[in-house]
Amino acid sequence: MKKLRLLILGSTGSVGSSTLDVVARHPDRFEVVGLTSFRRVDVLFEQCRSFKPRVAVLPTEERAARLRELLAAAGLDTEVRVGAAALTELAGAAEVDAVMASIVGAAGLPACMAAAKAGKRLLLANKEALVVGGGLFMQAVADGGATLLPIDSEHSAIFQCLPEDRSAWARRIDHIVLTASGGPFRERQHDSLHDVTPEQAVAHPNWVMGRKISVDSATMMNKALEVIEARWLFDLAPENIRVVVHPQSIIHSMVVCRDGSVLAQLGTPDMKVPIAYGLSFPERIESGAPRLDFMAMKDLSFNPPDRERFPGLYLAWDALRAPAGTTAILNAANEEAVAAFLSGTIGFTAIHSVNARTLDQLQPHLGASHTLDDLLELDARARVQAQQVMKELRT
Repeated sequence: MKKLRLLILGSTGSVGSSTLDVVARHPDRFEVVGLTSFRRVDVLFEQCRSFKPRVAVLPTEERAARLRELLAAAGLDTEVRVGAAALTELAGAAEVDAVMASIVGAAGLPACMAAAKAGKRLLLANKEALVVGGGLFMQAVADGGATLLPIDSEHSAIFQCLPEDRSAWARRIDHIVLTASGGPFRERQHDSLHDVTPEQAVAHPNWVMGRKISVDSATMMNKALEVIEARWLFDLAPENIRVVVHPQSIIHSMVVCRDGSVLAQLGTPDMKVPIAYGLSFPERIESGAPRLDFMAMKDLSFNPPDRERFPGLYLAWDALRAPAGTTAILNAANEEAVAAFLSGTIGFTAIHSVNARTLDQLQPHLGASHTLDDLLELDARARVQAQQVMKELRT
């Protein structure tokens, strides 16, 4: 069997690390040809020592120089490249068969586009590629003949419940239901959320995730972004995408069929399951995740998401019904607001205020966004506007 040659964008994050855990279980199936990180040089070095990729990429020359020193001392010949252009070039390179896209935020969009245009197997854990890129990204997938496989547990669940023949999806689906854990504050009084600290917000009860995604889960903006992603992945109207709070995180999402049947994918809350499915599709391989013990489950409960506690969730449907580019504004504002919250600059409930005000101020002035450069320029404008909104909130 020919090994699948894999590039992992964001290999030192939680998804990237879990991907390498799955890969290590199947050395006969996978070859890691590239790894990338933003700042965790020491972790990236240890990954290079274990998997011996041909190439590693870091964003700055200073960090690259440090990695080169470590590699030379260990006698490893991994080539170290620098910058966003190196990411994009590697994602489209001929020596890469599959790309795990797990860079957080809009920064991962250009590399995802390059992988799509080059016809790669694209394992998409970077939901912002679709939130920002939307139809432009899906067109690149179609034009390049790429195989797009969702890695978010919710979207992977929907994908697993549908037939491989995508042309049959529209005839089968009435609507889909994305499940949400509700995060650490699902039972907390909404009028007390202004006191939330970053440490409390990143303490997710079910999943091990990075700090930014954990905060998004606490506000349920993560689910808002997933609603937007689902619209493009499954070609659904906004009204055919619904969300339910399921605290146990056992059912990862559901497809409600036109005949009333409900198809659900269940499993323990472990990202290695959708990662293993994406790596081996259409086959299935051992993931290393613990098995679901039905006898140990006390109950499965479901509740509607509270609009007062999680107002950011409902921005998803508003943004999808608004002019093209609105979802890119929402994503950029949220990235800036979450970063400010984590640094202690704004409070937890101000995240929603920043997102809503930035949308209100920029949406009326939207122009056409037909190219990647257009979207990146809009992303930059939204970040500047979000910073201005935060300045006004602090005065």
